Order: sequence, then C-alpha cells, then structure tokens
Amino acid sequence: MTAKWPIPRPTENAALRGVDLHPAQPHSTEELFTALVCASTVGDRHGQQLFGLAIVRVTDGLSRRADQ
Repeated sequence: MTAKWPIPRPTENAALRGVDLHPAQPHSTEELFTALVCASTVGDRHGQQLFGLAIVRVTDGLSRRADQ
C-alpha cells in the first residue's frame, strides 16, 4: 500500500467549486434585525454581535451605492 499525503478529499473540492459558482446573497436588513431581536431576547451575546455586524455591512454597502 502506498501512502498519499495529503489525503485527497473530493468533497472539499466540490464544496469550493459550489461556492465559486453560487456566491452568497446578502440578507435583507429586515431579516437581520429580526434575528438581532431574537438573539437579544434569548440573551445570545455572540449572536447579537454577529447580526449587528452583518447589519452594518449591509447598510454600509447600501449607503455607498446611494453616494455614487
């Protein structure tokens, strides 16, 4: 038996190709605010931070488009 290093993982390559073909669509601010309220209600501080930063990214992109 011959050893191969690194071990080939075809599923990893397929996943990376799938990401390249279908870029993620940004969520609407309404969805993000709903998730932020939900995280705040249950006391999930990490979720609050993630959704708050996502809202900033989406709204910053929107304000930059309006400036152009």
